[in-house]
Amino acid sequence: MTPQQAGIPDVGVRRVPGLRREEVAMLAGISADYYLRLERGRNRNPSVQVLESIARVLHLNEEHFAHLLTLACEAPRRRRRRPRKQTPPPGALKLMDSLVQPAFIEDRYFDILASNSLARALSPGLAVGGNQLRDLFLDPAEQALHPQWEAVTECFIANLRQAVGNDVDDPRFIELTGELSLASPRFRQLWGRHEVRGQQGAPVRLNHPQVGELSLNRERLRIDGTDGLMLVVYHPNAGTSNADKLALLASVGLPTSNSYPQLQRTGAATDNDASR
Repeated sequence: MTPQQAGIPDVGVRRVPGLRREEVAMLAGISADYYLRLERGRNRNPSVQVLESIARVLHLNEEHFAHLLTLACEAPRRRRRRPRKQTPPPGALKLMDSLVQPAFIEDRYFDILASNSLARALSPGLAVGGNQLRDLFLDPAEQALHPQWEAVTECFIANLRQAVGNDVDDPRFIELTGELSLASPRFRQLWGRHEVRGQQGAPVRLNHPQVGELSLNRERLRIDGTDGLMLVVYHPNAGTSNADKLALLASVGLPTSNSYPQLQRTGAATDNDASR
C-alpha cells in the first residue's frame, strides 16, 4: 500500500514506498504501540474487529482476509498427525473412472492419489504417486507441457500457501517445500512473495507433444468427507479441435509411462482452435 492509495499526503522523506507503521495504526483506529506489539508477536490474540480494520487499511481481498484469520485467529493450530497418504472415497473413484474427460484426485499438496487413463495420456505426471508441484518445478518435460508455465507456477504456489494456512509443521509440507526450496530458484522466488490465492475453474493451455496445443477448461470439485481432496476435471468446449484432440488421445489408449509414443495426426487433431 502506498500513501496515495491510502489517501495520505506523501510528504517528507520516506525510507520505504509503503505505509509507515503509525499510518497503518491510525487508519485502522488502533494505537501505534498496539500495532507494534502485533507486528513483533507480543500480542498473539487480536480480535476479529482489529484484523478487519487492518485488512481494510491494507486493501486485502476476501481470500487474503480469510488467510489472515487462519494465521491469527484464537483457535489453536491443528496438531493432529495427518496420514502420509489419504485414500479417496470409493464413490469419488467410481465417479472419476466413469468420466470420459481427463480426471484425477489430488490432495492439498498436489499429490496424485488417483487418475483415469485419459489424464495419464494428457500427462504422465498425473499417474498415481506423482506430485504436480514437484514436476512443474523440476521436470523439463512437464514444464514444456505448459506454455504459460510462469503463470501456472504462480497459481500453484499461491494455492499451496492458502491450503496449508497455519499448519506449517505438517511433515509433508516441510518435506515438499524444503526439497523445492533447495532445488528450484523459481520456487524460492515465488514462495518468498507470500501470495495467497485459491485455484478456481479456468481455461488451461497445454502443448501436448503428440496432438499439439490444447485449450481445456479445468474444474476443481471438493470431495466431501475428506481433508481437502479435490476431483480435478479437464474438459474441452464441444465441437472444437480441442475435443477432437482429446478424442484422439482416448482412442489410441496411450500408456502411462513417462514417454509418449508417436501418434499419426489427423486434420482434426492438428487444427488450432480459432477461439483461442
